Amino acid sequence: MNFDQLIQSIDQTHEFFQNRASKQVDQNFTLRNWLIGFYIVEFEQNGLDRAEYGAKVVLNIAKRSKHIKGFSQRNLYSFKLFYKLYPQILQSASAIFDKLLLESKLPILQTSSAKLKNRENEIWQTLSAEFDKFAVYDGATLLSNITFSHFVELIQLDSELKRRFYELHTIQNSWSVKALERAINTLLFERTGLSTDKEAVLKSHKDKAPPKAQDILKSPLILEFLGLKEQTKFSESDLETAIIDHIQDFLMELGHGFCFEARQKRITFDNEHYHIDLVFYHRILHCHVLIDLKIGKFSHADGGQMNFYLNYYKDNEMTPADNPPIGLILCANKNDTFVEYTLGGLDNDIFVSKYLIELPKIEELKALIEKDLNNK
Repeated sequence: MNFDQLIQSIDQTHEFFQNRASKQVDQNFTLRNWLIGFYIVEFEQNGLDRAEYGAKVVLNIAKRSKHIKGFSQRNLYSFKLFYKLYPQILQSASAIFDKLLLESKLPILQTSSAKLKNRENEIWQTLSAEFDKFAVYDGATLLSNITFSHFVELIQLDSELKRRFYELHTIQNSWSVKALERAINTLLFERTGLSTDKEAVLKSHKDKAPPKAQDILKSPLILEFLGLKEQTKFSESDLETAIIDHIQDFLMELGHGFCFEARQKRITFDNEHYHIDLVFYHRILHCHVLIDLKIGKFSHADGGQMNFYLNYYKDNEMTPADNPPIGLILCANKNDTFVEYTLGGLDNDIFVSKYLIELPKIEELKALIEKDLNNK
């Protein structure tokens, strides 16, 4: 081991244990908030003097708990909602309390453990129905992969199905809170569900059914992170360079399973060179995804060019373990009927998606979604 290797070993060891400690803190913080939500709900239902405090229970807790940072009235309501929406946390809560009881003599822990065990059957009866309906993660998986800041975003969603969808993608893609916020604000749930049954997407995840390309590829793609909106004019090369410079954000927008492989992939035919803008491999579909970037409207020539690339890839790049490659043409605009006539009858799977370089307002994005729905 040389000195550089020593420094690298020290850095890697420090990072590993720092992340481990940070994750432990996050889990304990999340569990604390769930339990406080449990205490509040339990008091509202069974407290000896609950009638005295009535609807102002949370307000009075906030006033009496000013010495604890973060116990505002709003946060306490979040704890309460968190407990109600995530009963599966009980699994981890019970296990951790059993462990803490061995280490601590605090009466509150003994009382809380007993109350949780009394509620266990009731909570699991409720939860079993959710397991049948959606792909619900257990408490240990949630606590290991999602921080309370993520949960704050999730509990604000207006349907159980949306929560399950964003939980799934947060865990699969290791999203930061900022990434989750962006996905929610750009209506990823709605955009992903344009060409598929969203409940079927979650059910296929639960049943491990193989996904289809049309369920994975989205339109439109929101590429505001590229910063191109500040330019009055840009080329396909500018678009490609901006994507490479922001490849992590681009992969997040594409969705789960995409692995970057090549830029300007050269293929040679009869001593002539052709270049595919971007090549990815999708580890769930088990195939290459070839992406062609267009700054204008989709044309029939774009479809023919992509069909050529795919035929070449099938004959020269595919391995026996691969599925046939997929083509994705990213363009600034498209006419769905024209796309259908152009690509109809081709043996290869070619998809055309729009991209937007500026994040539209929620109302505008909803209008785009409704337009796409009406065109199907």
